[in-house]
Amino acid sequence: MKKKLWLLVALFSATTQAATLSVADKIELLAIDGKEVQSQGWSTVDSVELSEGKHQVVVRFDGEVKRGSKSTIYTTRPYLFEIDLAKTDAEITLPRLTTESQAKAFFERGAKWQLATEDGAVQPLVGVELQGEGFAAYSDIEALVAAYNSDNGIVIEKGNAVDLQQVAVSVDNKTGKVEITGDALTQLKMWYTKASNNDKKAFKIWMAEKDFN
Repeated sequence: MKKKLWLLVALFSATTQAATLSVADKIELLAIDGKEVQSQGWSTVDSVELSEGKHQVVVRFDGEVKRGSKSTIYTTRPYLFEIDLAKTDAEITLPRLTTESQAKAFFERGAKWQLATEDGAVQPLVGVELQGEGFAAYSDIEALVAAYNSDNGIVIEKGNAVDLQQVAVSVDNKTGKVEITGDALTQLKMWYTKASNNDKKAFKIWMAEKDFN
């Protein structure tokens, strides 16, 4: 059984919800904008109310398929997408996968995820397959997403995912020249997300010392 999740304002900044994002059958909604989507008891959540704009969404295929004459559960790694929602309901979909061999072949050759909107439009979703390490690599989805965002200069601001590297770095397609753009605050945020924990600690000490000078 699946349920709709009505997210609190603390999670998303907008007080007026703009659209419903849902997932099709056998797709599990894991995280939205860096926050884990909590199951409701035995029921998983298959839709959320989101504000208009860009959101970072993490899902995976997790469903019953056939292995010969028997049934088994096939589960993929998490896939992370950046979805730009307008004021219209949308659903993340996949082709119908009924057997284990079919599902394995589909994901091994590059899964074709799609976003279908209520107006009938369907667009491909280009995402990233998150790679965990060690035992229970995907048990802490928030930590996994946080690590990905840190490595890629992405922050969640006012409920929206912002790629600071795209905001603060401009590349001339003709000459290949790279130019640092954006205001000083944006640049500081970008470099901070790329810093190691030791670098962040040293930076905080430096800031404290500067504040008292």
